Amino acid sequence: MVNPVKRLIIQIIFQSFGALLIIISLSTIYYNYGDYLTVTPPVKVGVREALYTIISIILWALMISALNTGDFLLKNWKNATIKAAEYKVKAAESKQITAEIELQALKLQLDPHFVFNNLSVLSELILKDQQLGHEYTENFAKVYRYLLINSRKKLVALQEELQFLEAYLFLIQNRMGDGCTFYIDIDKSKLSMQIPPITLQLFIENALKHNRTEEENPLQVKIYSNDNEEIVVSNTILPLIKKAPSTRIGLKNIINRYALLSDRKVSIEENKETFTIKVPLIK
Repeated sequence: MVNPVKRLIIQIIFQSFGALLIIISLSTIYYNYGDYLTVTPPVKVGVREALYTIISIILWALMISALNTGDFLLKNWKNATIKAAEYKVKAAESKQITAEIELQALKLQLDPHFVFNNLSVLSELILKDQQLGHEYTENFAKVYRYLLINSRKKLVALQEELQFLEAYLFLIQNRMGDGCTFYIDIDKSKLSMQIPPITLQLFIENALKHNRTEEENPLQVKIYSNDNEEIVVSNTILPLIKKAPSTRIGLKNIINRYALLSDRKVSIEENKETFTIKVPLIK
């Protein structure tokens, strides 16, 4: 963009000289050829009147230049704003596509292991306790029904997500026994607010993947709401003897999804004892 101050000064100089030149030319014509043009020559004026005239010309030139420069800057600002908005839309669309691809990839990675592990547990439960095996089957169906119905939704009600989480945790606890404990405390006033689907399940899966689950020292996971309209998922840290490689794709995916859905950001806090994630609820 042209320097606006430089543009304004140049316009004032040229317009002032142009106006003066026109007035001088017209005055010369009137004084010398007024009789031939049947125009009464103007009365000669003094130095003061001439000075006032010149100042008036400069002020008019300044006002016209300011208006032209303002119009020029406004048009350039408008064009720059439109281009910036177009770039933001393209960037957002790119992020959304990337997030959706990552989410689908995560689901595909989850399915085979999840199905195999749960079917193995189910076959054992049917032999030992048919009633528990029946309940396990029902919760297993609830989990997959939720995945099928809500996998393509951007947001779901927190109440729906918690119902899904309840079925999912039933499977986890029956599969792992007393190696992990879960505490859920959600304010009922927050149940109608929304959250991206499968968010809480990904956090639980992340905690189970990177920590030991022992009956003597169980992994503790807390899920609760706070006064800042957030859902907090916090787990104790029980490092694995042999750490599994981690790309944190799941966490990155959640962060990217929230970047598209809300101005508020996901918060991750970690110390020697706990790993905590806070995700904002969306109205």
